[in-house]
Order: sequence, then C-alpha cells, then structure tokens
Amino acid sequence: MPNLVETLTDATRSIGVGAAYGNPVEIDGATIVPVALVWSGFGGGNGTASSPGASVASSDKLGAGDANGEGFGGGGVAIPIGAYVTTAGEAKFQPNLISLLAVSIPVIITAGWSLARVIRALKK
Repeated sequence: MPNLVETLTDATRSIGVGAAYGNPVEIDGATIVPVALVWSGFGGGNGTASSPGASVASSDKLGAGDANGEGFGGGGVAIPIGAYVTTAGEAKFQPNLISLLAVSIPVIITAGWSLARVIRALKK
C-alpha cells in the first residue's frame, strides 16, 4: 500500500494550475485560455486478519479482525467556468453562464431554505 500512496501523491502534484487552466488556443487573432473549477479527493484503506484462512458463514456477522482488507478510492470534478480571451493585448474573462448557473443552484436552494427557516423562527 505505501508504494501506491506514494505513486498517487506524485501523480496528483501535477493537478493544480495545469488542471484549472487549459492550454492557450489561437482563433482569429484571439488567444483563448479555458478556465475550470477543479477539485479531487482520494481515500485508502488496509486490513489484517487475526486468523488467516478462517471462513465465515454468510449469515454470521464479521467481527474485528475476521476479514482481510485493502481498498482505495478516488475521484475528481472539473467544471468549465469560462475563459480568458486576449485580443489586441487586452485580456478579459468571459464566463460560461450555463456552468455558473448550474454550480450556483445548490447555493440558491440552501439560501432559500435558510431564509424560510429564519422567517418561520421570527414569526413564533
């Protein structure tokens, strides 16, 4: 397991600016640099067995140390939020409105739910 963790740690060092900003693209004299909101996470695991080779019936509950283990998980998300467009030496950020609206939906729902709770509490 330590080798796997070291390997993943080395691989994730490249995640960062390179993942948030894409390679510049030239179109009709304008340079476009895509921008994304990026995050990732990883997990791990390990385990030992107190009695190797012991079998447990499917109806029995496993106790601590009854089973071997290993495990790992990981994932990531990249949401395109816009691009920097450079024309005539001037750079401007052009947002991707669809993605920004999609990302803001949970915030709007939570704010509405919280506001409703506050108003209900003030009425009592």
